[in-house]
Amino acid sequence: MKTFTSLLALSLMLLSTTANANHFNKVLVIVFENTDYKKAIMQPYFSQLMKEGAIFSNFKAVTHPSQGNYVAMIAGSTFGIKDDKNIDLNERHIGDLLEESKRDWKVYAEGFPGNCFTDRTSGNYSRKHVPFLSFTNVTKNPARCSKIVEAKEFFSDFEASKLKDFSMFIPNLKDDGHDTGVSYGDVWLKKNFDSIFYSSKFPSDLLVVITFDEGMSADNQIYTLFLGSGVSKGSRSIKPYNFYSLLKMYEDEFEVGSLNQNDMRASTIDDVWYN
Repeated sequence: MKTFTSLLALSLMLLSTTANANHFNKVLVIVFENTDYKKAIMQPYFSQLMKEGAIFSNFKAVTHPSQGNYVAMIAGSTFGIKDDKNIDLNERHIGDLLEESKRDWKVYAEGFPGNCFTDRTSGNYSRKHVPFLSFTNVTKNPARCSKIVEAKEFFSDFEASKLKDFSMFIPNLKDDGHDTGVSYGDVWLKKNFDSIFYSSKFPSDLLVVITFDEGMSADNQIYTLFLGSGVSKGSRSIKPYNFYSLLKMYEDEFEVGSLNQNDMRASTIDDVWYN
């Protein structure tokens, strides 16, 4: 099996002139649940990936409980969210910026029933972990709501090289560790994504962001890791970053402007790149 190092080197050589001007052209965000940084890095696969990508050792979530963090990931604010009840926001998000710039997004959510299902739960699926469903300009627009699909579709899209500019993969309440613990999520990630990360079809311009929604300690420190395009293998950042920094990074790399929320004041991620 090819090493991630050789694949990364090949990916960098194959990048177009436009891609070389930036660090990536596509991003996939995979989100796990409720784990402190120190506990996550003790897991075998999460630890292994630290050698293959870039780990952020001073990355923090922005609030408690879950839902506010998910919304912050794509909209630059928690908008005062204090709980995990269904919420309907008349606000803008990264999807708006992408579409206005002729780019696109998609969410792969395990157990999602489809048809713009907006109830709170269905089996092990939970709406609070799918942030785009918190925005009325998605839930009241069938065309936009159709960008949220059951997670199995990710694997066919990957094989067909049809990943969008911005994708999120949301595991269900078991696979994200919420109901089962981080060791379960660690095993699940390796089983389902190891072949993706090492695949010859791994897009040369794709950045994978693996993160958690929140930590359980007072400082809310969480595991966040980059793999793929532009990433310096084995690098470690000690700078203080958060979800607003990630959002600012997407905006800057995709050149789509700003949501003018906390993304405007967020620190630029500038210390883990190969080029």
